[in-house]
Amino acid sequence: MAVPPTPPATGAPAGPDLGEVVAERVVEAVAADGTRTPVRVRLGRPRPDTHPEGTGTDWCCPWQVEGLGATETDSSFGVDSLQALLLGVYGLRLRLEERARRAGVRLDWLGMAGLGLTLEPDLSAVAPAGAPPAEAPAD
Repeated sequence: MAVPPTPPATGAPAGPDLGEVVAERVVEAVAADGTRTPVRVRLGRPRPDTHPEGTGTDWCCPWQVEGLGATETDSSFGVDSLQALLLGVYGLRLRLEERARRAGVRLDWLGMAGLGLTLEPDLSAVAPAGAPPAEAPAD
C-alpha cells in the first residue's frame, strides 16, 4: 500500500538524519467513527554515536513517525548496535502511543496488542542513581 509522506510542519526543527531505512511498518490510526488513517514508522540503520559528549563507543539508532501530526525523527542510544536498535523500537512504540492519546485515536496493526512492537527492556542499569524504576506502558 503506497502512502504519501506527510510534509514536515513549517519551521519544525530538523531531527537526526534517518539515514538508511532498515525497517518500516504502516499502522492505522482508528478514529471513534471508524475512519482509518495510515501512520508510517521507520527505523534507520544503527550507527556509532558521534556526539561530542558521547563516550565514543556508544551507538545511535534513528527512528521516525510520519502521521498523527508533523513528521518526527528522533534517536535511541545503546552501548552496542543491538541495544540501540531495540531501544529504538521501544522508543518508537512509546511515541506512537503518546501521539495516539493526543489525537484521541487508537492504533491498530493486524489486531495485535502493542502493534507487534512490544519490547520490555531492562532500563535499571541505565537509570540515574536514585531514579524510580521506569514503568512499562500498558498494552
